[in-house]
Amino acid sequence: MAGLVNNLLILFLVFQNSCLGFRSPLSVFKRYKDTTRSLSNECLGSNRPVISLGLSDFALDVRMPGVTPKQSDTYLCMSLPLLVDDEAYVVDFKPHASMDTVHHMLLFGCNEPSSTESYWDCDEGTCKDKSNILYAWARNAPPTRLPKGVGFRVGGETGSKYFVLQVHYGDISAFRDKHKDCSGVTLHLTRQKQPLIAGMYLMMSVNTVIPPGEKVVDADIACHYKRFPMHLFAYRVHTHRLGKVVSGYRVRNGQWTLIGRQSPQLPQAFYPVEHPVDVHFDDILAARCVFSGEGRTTETHIGGTANDEMCNFYIMYYMEAKHAVSYMTCTQNANPEMFRNIPQEANIPILVESDMLKMTHGHHEESKDADKSSLLQQPKREEEEVLDQDFHIEEVVDWPGLNLKLGQVSGLAVDPENNLVIFHRGDHVWDENSFDNKFVYQQRGVGPIEQNTILVLNPSNAQLLHSMGKNLFYLPHGLSIDKNGNYWVTDVALHQVFKLGADDKEPLLILGTALQPGGDKNHFCQPTDVAVDPITGSIYVSDGYCNSRIVRFSPNGLYIQQWGEETSLDGAKPGQFHIPHSLALIPDFSQLCVADRENGRIQCFRLETGEFIREIKHNSFGRELFAISYVRGGLLFAVNGMPYPGETEPVQGFVMNFSTGEIIDTFSPIRKAFTSGSPMISSLRTSLKFKTFEMPHDVVASEDKTVFVGDVHARTVWKFTSTEKMEHRSVKKAGIEVQEVKETIIETSLKNNPESKEPLKKEEKQHVVQQASTRVSFVLITTLLVIPVVVLLAILVFIRWRKTAVYGADAEHKLDSSSGRILGRLRGKGGGGLNLGNFFASHKGYSRKGFDRLSTEGSDQEKDEDDGTDSEEEYSAPPPPPAPSSS
Repeated sequence: MAGLVNNLLILFLVFQNSCLGFRSPLSVFKRYKDTTRSLSNECLGSNRPVISLGLSDFALDVRMPGVTPKQSDTYLCMSLPLLVDDEAYVVDFKPHASMDTVHHMLLFGCNEPSSTESYWDCDEGTCKDKSNILYAWARNAPPTRLPKGVGFRVGGETGSKYFVLQVHYGDISAFRDKHKDCSGVTLHLTRQKQPLIAGMYLMMSVNTVIPPGEKVVDADIACHYKRFPMHLFAYRVHTHRLGKVVSGYRVRNGQWTLIGRQSPQLPQAFYPVEHPVDVHFDDILAARCVFSGEGRTTETHIGGTANDEMCNFYIMYYMEAKHAVSYMTCTQNANPEMFRNIPQEANIPILVESDMLKMTHGHHEESKDADKSSLLQQPKREEEEVLDQDFHIEEVVDWPGLNLKLGQVSGLAVDPENNLVIFHRGDHVWDENSFDNKFVYQQRGVGPIEQNTILVLNPSNAQLLHSMGKNLFYLPHGLSIDKNGNYWVTDVALHQVFKLGADDKEPLLILGTALQPGGDKNHFCQPTDVAVDPITGSIYVSDGYCNSRIVRFSPNGLYIQQWGEETSLDGAKPGQFHIPHSLALIPDFSQLCVADRENGRIQCFRLETGEFIREIKHNSFGRELFAISYVRGGLLFAVNGMPYPGETEPVQGFVMNFSTGEIIDTFSPIRKAFTSGSPMISSLRTSLKFKTFEMPHDVVASEDKTVFVGDVHARTVWKFTSTEKMEHRSVKKAGIEVQEVKETIIETSLKNNPESKEPLKKEEKQHVVQQASTRVSFVLITTLLVIPVVVLLAILVFIRWRKTAVYGADAEHKLDSSSGRILGRLRGKGGGGLNLGNFFASHKGYSRKGFDRLSTEGSDQEKDEDDGTDSEEEYSAPPPPPAPSSS
């Protein structure tokens, strides 16, 4: 009976673990970060290493037998026999370790361990015969899950008979209490034959020499693949102290496809291949390690000692069982000439921050012999940076830029001095009369904008530092600034792209033909944005409202390539666009990301080739995603569009972890306490001129995580900043002081819960939390407003009684009319309500009053709240139905 209970308990635990596979990498990472501390003290595995999981499956606990390392950077090994004679398959790995005590773990498979002791110093070696790496773990990494039907073959006639665990204990300060450590990994094995067999492909340079003081040295490896097809799903990089970046590729018919790229100064674990790659007969597998010999006084060679270097690129793959090979190597460079065409990203080091934990890359002798001050610093993975920062964005309520007198704000950027640059339309607007059905601008007779359209502001106090751009543009749209401080702008009326010097009155470069829409190498059709590669100088243009493409030019404006096509009727596919509206260049990853506006998603592409890499899409984006911005450190910012009638996704900003795509925070103007549906509060909000997002058109973030959002409807720019703690703030408007109490629960409600498995449940929970978080502020506001309203109503009743008593029924009719006008002002205009951007957007029957959003070509509409008949909108001729929104 006890055995049955134990089996049921184990099955439950395994099922619980398997469910983690459906969570996002970031949420799984956070869970393991929170729980691994306690797991590091579990020693159950040493007492009961084999656990039955049914008729054919079993778990094998490979753990340290209660050890206490005596000094930092100690490597300890232990071995465990397979304990079954038959062939078996490892199908899952579950780590039990904490980065507080363990730097990294490696699991090997072999037939004869280097020692028969319960554990030993790994200086003696791991295995006497050939060993294969099966698994690697570092820095609270979540479990490595193999694809379904894939397993590492062990046992039997050809498989490994022993598992050898190597544990690197870095800083042993956690062992001051002399506790015993039982870190390790639980293997899930099955006797059922797996159709696909996992294996390891090692690419390794053996003859690289790094001259002393040489700034850049490349070690290239390439081999022709001459076996049956294999499918790649994970990779690992490895060098010693001098390595800067390691990249691996599959080359087929001259096309380079990235397998993986990583800094060897980061945790040297197996990372998933972002988009699985298959390798066929006669493909070429290529890898490059980039080294620097700076700081060395003698030549550095490839070798295994602390003073040597290594260049390794590990690939985890699977093959059909009948053709499977468990281990392959490549140690040559079969075609040196081909590396002239290697993608530029392979030559760009991944920066290592100076304030990160030190890294010794698996060779503790190096750290023993080296002076501590010269140790390399290990950067945190982007996921860790976000979690450690407890990142949160909130509005800067005293930002004076909110009151600037601007036209429609179409573009924002930050210059090299971190000044805010605004691109606006002055007294011009984009409305239904701007273009004909062939996208030709119809208001040329009005002339260009006479005001300065480019404004440079101090980001702290909104003081105007510089302005330019008068009499140059008709309908400004996108703005970006290159590393040299040049402005790159688009004009949808002129169908052109301009490069402007910060102090130049005339453009330095013009792309496109003025006032002539088109889709060839020399014409654009309402281009939306520009991005410039800081490394190569290549120019990327998103084109646009009436084309669906990204166009690449050389630094001097020569056409190079283009990619993209219109969205299919059966749904948006990779590389298809419905208004590519905004660009964000990600130099850290050599990617270009596009806000695919009407498809409500972000698409990312490889800079050199335009090859599709990934899509980021969330339900909370709604149907439209307007703009994106990236900052170093792995943060991606975005703003969405107004919801369609009947939909409830709010207009807001998003903060995402670029590596995972997860939303880690959302933000909107802080005075959202005034977004209640009450007419009384709506009236107060209007009279006090409280603003909220109406149609955020562009977003830009600076290196210090300050975020600016430009709104084409509200004609204003909001400022947001990152905070670690919510604070009490006071807002004084029209003599009324409102103390906004922002409790911890608000911060929680603004962050997506990484533990949630079901997006629908997540949204429901957030809705409940948000209701609770605003209850305090709502009660406070209501208390402040009740007395004036009661007094107002009493006055109205008294006047009505007096007039009725004096003038009779006729006066009563007049009073009704007068009261209706007064209350009408409190409630808003007419039956349609106030036009306050997204204030009523989530309510059924919401109407923008003016142009029906479904009848326009997804444009930037600006409506005058004081005159329901005066509408201005960014507009273009409607496409065949169904048409996108008008926002």
